[in-house]
Amino acid sequence: MKRTLRRAGVFATALALPAALVTPSASAAPVRLGLPAPTGPYLVGSTDLHLIDHSRRDPWVPGVTRELMLTVRYPALPSVKPKAPYMAPGVAKAVAEGDAVKLGIDADRLDYRFPTNARVGAPPIGGKRPVVLYSPGGTLSRSHGTTQMEQLASEGYVVVAIDHTHEAEAVEFPGGRVAKKALPPSSIEVSKRLMETRVQDTRFVLDSLAGKGVDLSRVGMFGHSAGGFTAGETMVSDRRVDAGANLDGSMAYSQSQRLFGRVVNEGLDRPFLLMSAGDHSAASDTSWQEFQKNQRGWTRETRLPDGEHFSYTDYQTLLPQLGNAPAAFIGTVDPARSVATQRAHLSAFFDKTLRHRSSDVTKVSLSQVS
Repeated sequence: MKRTLRRAGVFATALALPAALVTPSASAAPVRLGLPAPTGPYLVGSTDLHLIDHSRRDPWVPGVTRELMLTVRYPALPSVKPKAPYMAPGVAKAVAEGDAVKLGIDADRLDYRFPTNARVGAPPIGGKRPVVLYSPGGTLSRSHGTTQMEQLASEGYVVVAIDHTHEAEAVEFPGGRVAKKALPPSSIEVSKRLMETRVQDTRFVLDSLAGKGVDLSRVGMFGHSAGGFTAGETMVSDRRVDAGANLDGSMAYSQSQRLFGRVVNEGLDRPFLLMSAGDHSAASDTSWQEFQKNQRGWTRETRLPDGEHFSYTDYQTLLPQLGNAPAAFIGTVDPARSVATQRAHLSAFFDKTLRHRSSDVTKVSLSQVS
């Protein structure tokens, strides 16, 4: 019987596999990890940005000013500059140590510093381009959605990934300083503060991008799990975001108590896409049901029936390379098919809503749960 990871609240994305689902690896040899190449017409450049919000104290660590790290990916000209690493050294170490315990393998096998498909500081291609923001799932890194973000950048979007400091397992700042996770024990109150913080982070990022000359006339946002909830909550508070997508995230602080986010209770007058996996869908998620009742703008739902919650992250591609791919974590879907399906739906959605282009995917595949 297929086991579905629970998505009861914003902490649902924490990587937690029961020991019975983990098969220890017999080999300690390092694995050469990699991500699939993007298929769009453009090469991809990448740069990291360090932002300091002097108007705000960090909500999780007393006496600390709120700091964020971003990765910006964009269509680029050919370059011989080095390829960007998947994760900064301090983040790669922290994530590898945590994943090794959860997956039952040697941490030395997990080198998350492998090169991606983007080149650091490659010259950007000129012209005004739509901006898409990315918010990761709870405790996850902004790096965990690299496959999706490189694809959108290769298709002409400027894609901005946000790390939510002290919520992510680790965030590395310039000079090698690493901020570790510092969340209090999970509760409804902490979850509400977490979502409020994420929305403030996102709005500050938009303010900062405007100050750097980025064109914000067409802005989309998507995220995995709590990141999808963040996209919806940001859209309620900030009309600069024109379209959003939620990748398998509940939009409730408590399903049983029907404590939903503002996006659920108020709905939106702008487009919003719901993407689910496995046994999760509006049929099983009361926050999605309520959102669909109150949504005034365009909305569709699509599903990966053979996928699972983390199919919407890079774990869909990385876990099979390790030889450890628990079905409860990424399902039984073929990784290549899963990635291709996700790319098609996200690209079609943002093409439709930000570029006003139509495709067979938006006309057919997004018209029903499939």
